[in-house]
Amino acid sequence: MKITRTRFAPSPTGSLHVGGARTALYNYILARKFGGKFLLRIEDTDADRHCEQAVEQICRDLKWLGIEWDEGFEAGGDTGPYRQSRRLDIYREHVDKLVESGRAYYAFETKEELDAMRRKARDAKRDFRYPRPERLPGAEEANKARSGQRPAVVRFLSPSLDVRIEDRVFGEVTVESDHLDDFIIMKNDGNPTYHLANVVDDALMGVDLVCRGQEFLGQTWRQVLLREAMDFPEPVYVHLPLIMDMQGRKLSKRDGSVEVHQFRCSGCLPEPLVNFIALLGWHPGGDREKYTMKELIENFDISGLNRSNARFDRRKLAAFNKDAVAVADETSLLESFKDFLSVTDTPIPAGDDWTLARLLKLSAGFRTFEDVVAKCGSLFVGDDSIDYRQEAVDKVLKKNEGAGIAVLEDVRKQLESLEWDVDILESWMKDYCSSNELEMGMVAQPLRVAVTGSTVSPSLFDTLEILGKESTLARIDRCIKLIEGED
Repeated sequence: MKITRTRFAPSPTGSLHVGGARTALYNYILARKFGGKFLLRIEDTDADRHCEQAVEQICRDLKWLGIEWDEGFEAGGDTGPYRQSRRLDIYREHVDKLVESGRAYYAFETKEELDAMRRKARDAKRDFRYPRPERLPGAEEANKARSGQRPAVVRFLSPSLDVRIEDRVFGEVTVESDHLDDFIIMKNDGNPTYHLANVVDDALMGVDLVCRGQEFLGQTWRQVLLREAMDFPEPVYVHLPLIMDMQGRKLSKRDGSVEVHQFRCSGCLPEPLVNFIALLGWHPGGDREKYTMKELIENFDISGLNRSNARFDRRKLAAFNKDAVAVADETSLLESFKDFLSVTDTPIPAGDDWTLARLLKLSAGFRTFEDVVAKCGSLFVGDDSIDYRQEAVDKVLKKNEGAGIAVLEDVRKQLESLEWDVDILESWMKDYCSSNELEMGMVAQPLRVAVTGSTVSPSLFDTLEILGKESTLARIDRCIKLIEGED
C-alpha cells in the first residue's frame, strides 16, 4: 500500500481526547512509515461549539505527545488555508457546481416543518426520509426564499443505488439504497456540513488515507457519493474500533482522565502514554508491549488493527508509566518533571534543578509525578500551613500518654545547636537514640509528623536538610503548640 498524505482534522470544541490522540498517532505513524506527510487541519465551521482556546490546547497536546505535523495549521503548506472557516468560498464554489449539474438542490423547510415531518413518519412507524420535490429548486428560488425570511439549505441528491465501502479494518460495508437520504451539504448560514467540507478538503489537500474512529463509518456512504459526484479519487479507509472503559461502557470522565492534558497534569510521561494509546485496538502479535515512537513506526501495520472494541485499562497505563520512569535517564526525567510543574499547581518551585533532581531520587519507585508531590510537597509550603493529619497525630504524637510530644520537646532543644547537614543530623539521631535507649522510629516519626504533617516523606534527614534549620524548628514549635493546645 502506498500512502502519501494523512491528516488529523479535529473540531476544536475542547481538549484532545485520548480517542482523538489515537487517531492522530496512527495517522502520524502511517505517514512516517510510508514516507508521506502528516497534515493538521482545523475543522472550525461549527460556530456554536467552537472554542479558540481548544485550538491552541490541541496543538500543545500533540506536540507534548511527540506528534509533529509536516503541513497544516501553524506549519503552513501549499494546500491551505488549513482552517475550514477560511475556506468557505472554496466550499460554496463546489456546492454551486453540484447544484448546476443537478446533483444537489435547495430546500426551504423550517425546523418546525421538518420536526412535523419526522413526527408524522414516527407515528406511521417508518424511517423519515426527506421528501424530494419533483422539480429541484435552484438559486433563483433560494433568493426568493431568503427574501421571505425562509431558510435555504442545499441538499445532495442521493442516487437510488447501494453504496459499498471498502474498509481496511471492517471489510466491505454495504449501505442499501433504502437507507440513503438527500442530506444537507450547505447550511442556511452558508457554512458547509461536515461531509461536504471533509470531502473537498481531503481531495484538494491530496489526502489518500482516511483513518478515524468507527463512529464515522456509518456516515461514510455520504462521502463516497460526494466524491463520486465531484469526480474526486477515493482514499483508503481505516476505521478504528471504539475505546471503552473496563466495564464495556463508552470511555468518559466518570472514572478518570480522558483528555491528554489531564494525563499530563497528573504526572504521566508522554512516551508511555503514546505506547499505551497505540495498543488501543492494535496488536503487533507476540507478547511484546513496550515500544518507542521509532519502534511503533517500524512495527505498525494496519493488518494488526482489531474490529473489537478496545478497553482502557488505567492500571496498565500506570504500570507502563512506572516502568518508563524507572528506566528514564536523569536528564530527561528532570525535564519531564519541570514540564509537569509548569502545567500543574503544586507547592514545589520549578526553578532549582538541583533540588528537583534530588526530590526525584528521594522519591525513587514513584508511579507518576503526582506521587513526588504527595511525598515532598509539604516541604515547600509555608511553615504555618502544615495540615496535621489526625491519624498521624493520634498514632505518633499522642499515643502512650503523649510520648511523641515529649520527644519533640526534648530534641527541639538539641536541634537548635546542631550544624545543619545530612550526615551530622543522622549521626546525632543515632547517638540520641542510643543515649536514651529509644528505637529510631520513636524519634524519627514524631519529627516527621511535626515537620510534614504526616508519616510519609522522603528520608527524614534529607527532609530536615531541605527544610533548613529555621523552618524545621518553626514547624516543631507550631506542632507542639497545636497539640498541647488541644489538651
